[in-house]
Amino acid sequence: MSVHTATSVSEKIQVSPLQASQRLILQGVSWETYESLLADFVDSHAAHFTYNQGVLEIMVLSGQHEEYNRTLSMLVEVVAEELERNLRRLGSTTFKREDLHKGFEPDSCFYIQNEARIRGKQEIDLSIDPPPDLVIEIDISHPSLDKLPIYSQIGVPEVWRYTGNELQIFTLCNEQYEDGTHSTAFPLLSSTVITQFLKESLELRSTAWLRRVRAWVRSQTQDNDQ
Repeated sequence: MSVHTATSVSEKIQVSPLQASQRLILQGVSWETYESLLADFVDSHAAHFTYNQGVLEIMVLSGQHEEYNRTLSMLVEVVAEELERNLRRLGSTTFKREDLHKGFEPDSCFYIQNEARIRGKQEIDLSIDPPPDLVIEIDISHPSLDKLPIYSQIGVPEVWRYTGNELQIFTLCNEQYEDGTHSTAFPLLSSTVITQFLKESLELRSTAWLRRVRAWVRSQTQDNDQ
């Protein structure tokens, strides 16, 4: 499908976070149309836009999608706090490279290793600034645009992808992602542990779950100190 004007697309998009996650993939979309759509939906948090060399994915977020996303984001923040690691959370900030004709809005993202380099910056310019150190992607509806080639060319070091059944950890090596078992940003976290914490978040009260995560991190750090 070819798209010639941003208006023709944006007028047809009705976003609601109450719907199940839905994805629309459009072909032949110009960079100018992509940027116009971003401007049209700048105040909307109900849809995410991903662009890869003429292919545009528009995703409407569901409650289930956002629950997993918020839980993983909270997990990162709690672990960072317990480990006394500084981080900067930039949520679903739009990251784009016009020279590569690629752009994405992560479900969540964090600067961890490079937090000091972007501390206090209100605008991130990927031509001079590093990309996020960790991107979280919730992929529980199919089909979807494969975002790993976008992340790899932009240089995102680590991606967590949750499919609804398991969490996968991808680490960037020689411009390609490797499916790993442990996080680079937080080596004590494995894909198995994170998946288990996600399952427990659906079963436990929120305060009990937070105590569970904190206790686990402290037990791991105490073991390492011995």
